[in-house]
Amino acid sequence: MVETRPGAAGRVAVEAVKTANADGTVMLLAPLGFMMLFPHVYKTLRYEPRDFTPVSTLASTPTLLTVGPKVPGDVRTLADFVAWCRANPKLATYGTAGAGTTLHFLGAMLGRTAGFDFLHVPYQGNGSIQDLLKGEIASAIMPVGSSLGLVRSGDLRALATTGPHRSPFLPAVPTVGEAGYSSLEDLTWYGVFVPAKTPANIVEKLNAAIQGALRTDEVKSGMAKLAVELDSISMGDFARLIVSQSERWKAIVQATGFVPTD
Repeated sequence: MVETRPGAAGRVAVEAVKTANADGTVMLLAPLGFMMLFPHVYKTLRYEPRDFTPVSTLASTPTLLTVGPKVPGDVRTLADFVAWCRANPKLATYGTAGAGTTLHFLGAMLGRTAGFDFLHVPYQGNGSIQDLLKGEIASAIMPVGSSLGLVRSGDLRALATTGPHRSPFLPAVPTVGEAGYSSLEDLTWYGVFVPAKTPANIVEKLNAAIQGALRTDEVKSGMAKLAVELDSISMGDFARLIVSQSERWKAIVQATGFVPTD
């Protein structure tokens, strides 16, 4: 049974699982930002990463930088876009799904690294797409799946993805590493968690069941339709990933001068 718990940028769902029975019957499926980024962007959280046990990663997806009609048609690469932004500082804008997200900070990092003022325009969900198409903003930063159809149709231009390798869904689009900005490499990971007191034998059984499901054709085709890549690592590596990425995003948030919110 899938139960959606909206509210507070997803924190309501996380809090609900924290206090659920620790018997393996209630799990949290969420982007890892809840564990590695939120502690650095909110003053007060009603949970901590240690309140959960990581069970398994499921999938990952790179982020995509796209531009719309506000940007001249001869801007086809990330280098072209950086040069255009430097030459047109009042037009250098990017939309994301909200302030305090990894997408927000990736744009801030691009501006800092490339040496230009990149104005962030936050939206709810995928709201930036419509303004991008209308030429209200110059660019948008979003998961690959959010604008894949518009890129393939030619309505939007994809300049770069943030993964360590090219996305199989956009194989002609270079990575930020290829464009000379390897510090911007990033993947949005999705994983499953249970309350911290869940017995180890139950966690291991859940992990085994998830691994089995990920090998089925039904799940593989479903993930492909969402434009995410199946990406499963060991439970130990999963736990270490959360720690290392938490430290990375903490440093990034502090470097941008972002002020945590309630």
